[in-house]
Amino acid sequence: MASMRLLAIIAILVQGLVIGDSQEFPSFDPELAVAKVLEVAEGKVGPDVKIFNVVDFGAKPDGATTSTINFIRAFKEACNHNGRAMLVIPEGNFVVGSMLLSGPCTFQPPLMVQFAGNLLPQGSTVAAENADWITFMNFNGLFISGKGIINGQGEKKAWNSVCDGCRRQSASLKLIKLNDVLISGITSVNSKGFHMMISVCSNFVITNVNISAPDESPNTDGIHMSKTNKVRISDSIIGTGDDCVSMIHGTTNVTIENVKCGPGHGFSIGSLGHYEDEFDVFGITVRNCSLSHTENGARIKTYRNESPSKASGIIFQDLIMDNVKNPILIDQEYATIKGSVDSKVLISDVEFSNIRGTTISKIAIVLACSPTFPCQGITLKDIHLEYSGPPDHNEDTPFSSNCTNVKVNYIGEQMPPPCA
Repeated sequence: MASMRLLAIIAILVQGLVIGDSQEFPSFDPELAVAKVLEVAEGKVGPDVKIFNVVDFGAKPDGATTSTINFIRAFKEACNHNGRAMLVIPEGNFVVGSMLLSGPCTFQPPLMVQFAGNLLPQGSTVAAENADWITFMNFNGLFISGKGIINGQGEKKAWNSVCDGCRRQSASLKLIKLNDVLISGITSVNSKGFHMMISVCSNFVITNVNISAPDESPNTDGIHMSKTNKVRISDSIIGTGDDCVSMIHGTTNVTIENVKCGPGHGFSIGSLGHYEDEFDVFGITVRNCSLSHTENGARIKTYRNESPSKASGIIFQDLIMDNVKNPILIDQEYATIKGSVDSKVLISDVEFSNIRGTTISKIAIVLACSPTFPCQGITLKDIHLEYSGPPDHNEDTPFSSNCTNVKVNYIGEQMPPPCA
């Protein structure tokens, strides 16, 4: 009976999802999806799956010939297939420019992508086109699996052209208006901007990915999310020049676990309060993760701006810090400029629990909340941090916490000592 039930659930998982805002989608079981996507990486699919290999559409794995249109044609054929489909990117070096791989589609979900090759950008055209690099958009069901590498080559030009007020650099992999997505095994290196950008999506699993860029690379967030619900990120390594994972407005019900972060700016909720009419953020859990030599650890940040919203139901739990500058940080004075007003983002029901390790800052915990909307329901439980920075010439400087506009609920061990 158990095996029959397993087969039935897998059948539901890979069967078609009815497209339509008013329709109910079948449940997306992450555990079963992970098992299925490993088969995709090895090409172990049934005889009823039609293969769409980009090489068959003229793509050249020679590291020199531009194959953008060939990738798009292969995707379009898979998208319009009336059955189960798998897009294959075989071993080799493929040069591609900006690609929009968009539905609506008629395949029987999910679209499986066996990703074994290396993707290289077409010179500087991605930045020149003012577009993101590889975009999947507007369909339901996508499994990407394999040992392929997305190499943005941001070090060649993009990182040197970043400036205040300029448009952000192109994201390597953009996923927008998608439901039921699983990404496993792939590597992203040296993106021009964000490595992965996820927006207006639901039911998302990212596991066993490797994301890397030097710590001096600007705005190279590992995984950046907005207006997205039900996400699980696990068993991955992320080291960049910005946030390992950033969650801005409208991000809800996210679990991040067993992720190694560093270098970078840590796990960040925000910036919030940046735009008008922002959606709330809630249901965020970051647990069983480690951070090494990062700017921040567990951070919530909001602009001093007129835009009101809420961030609530947030848990940072079982985190190990290794020489982290700001292990625990709520910053509601982020990017303060002349004429700024108090942040109108209400932060509530946040727990920092069992956070241990070392910090290079004498002030290890900073909770700087808004005077207009003070933080509510902030709990620090079993915190043990030790100073590992350079010798302090002023021995009178205490290892301490700094709290403003917040009443903290302390439970268990507290090192540094609680705020006065």
